[in-house]
Amino acid sequence: MANILVIDDDPASCFLVKSLLEKVGYRVFVAGGGDEGLRLFAKHPIDVVITDILMPGTDGLAVIRELLTRAPDVKIIALSGGGMILTAEISVHVARKMGAFASLLKPVDRVELLATLQRVLQPAAAEGEVASQTKMI
Repeated sequence: MANILVIDDDPASCFLVKSLLEKVGYRVFVAGGGDEGLRLFAKHPIDVVITDILMPGTDGLAVIRELLTRAPDVKIIALSGGGMILTAEISVHVARKMGAFASLLKPVDRVELLATLQRVLQPAAAEGEVASQTKMI
C-alpha cells in the first residue's frame, strides 16, 4: 500500500485524514507545517503528498514548488478551507496551476478524498477510463 504524507497546521484535520487513510490501509506520515513536511519527504519514500495550502511559515504553495523541484513526478493533492485574503476556490485553483495533481476544498469529503487518492495512485487506469469514455461519445 502507498505511503502518504499529510501536511496541515490543523491537528484535527491531520487526525481525521490520517485515521481515514490508515483504516483503508495506507501508511501515513503527518507534519504540522511545511518545513516539517519537507523534512519528512526527504527521509521517507512518499507516494502522495496531501498538503493544506494556507499555513503559517512555509505555506502549501511553497511546499508544492519545493516538492516539484526535488521530485518532479511527485503526486500532490492540495487542500484549502480558504483564509482572510484568499478564498478556498482561488487557493485550490492556484495550487492546480502550480502542479498539484488535484485540489479539494475543506472540509474534505471522505469519499471524494479516497476517490481522488485512488485516481492519483492509478493514473494509467484513469487515463484509459477517460479515453474509453471519450470514444463512447
